[in-house]
Amino acid sequence: MNTGPGKGKTTAALGTAFRAVGQGLRVLMVQFIKGSWHYGELDAAQMLGEDRIQILAMGRGFVKIGAEKPDPEDVRKVEEAWQFASQQISSDEYDLVILDEINYAISYKMLDPEKVVEVLKNKPAAVHVILTGRNAHPSVVEAADLVTEMREVKHPFQQGILAQRGIDY
Repeated sequence: MNTGPGKGKTTAALGTAFRAVGQGLRVLMVQFIKGSWHYGELDAAQMLGEDRIQILAMGRGFVKIGAEKPDPEDVRKVEEAWQFASQQISSDEYDLVILDEINYAISYKMLDPEKVVEVLKNKPAAVHVILTGRNAHPSVVEAADLVTEMREVKHPFQQGILAQRGIDY
């Protein structure tokens, strides 16, 4: 699991995906929140070939949080992504499944963390799963074999530098 307030959680997961593809493994990334923008990793995955890596953006983009409850359509999309991802984890089709931004879906109360814990505990031993996103739920952290927390020390945004094509998206 890659969590924490720093940058690089998805990027680290993609680095592992790139390594896995290089070793002949099949990779699936399910993006729980992303969906409305075009990210560079989508083009890179196409270049590597869908028979090696698939990235599926199953959300609508940014979701409302805070005082407002998430839009019911966003909740429906998260549930749909979870049903698909959990089936793929146990399908023996993939060696690595990345659940990108799933920690956000859990922390926004769009997905029950115990459903995730159950799948992690019962997944085939040969299937590796990486979860990304800030604010990882304690029960999911407990179920994970490896947890890395990204910590921001310094960020270009602090100097007014906006997200850069090819570096941030």
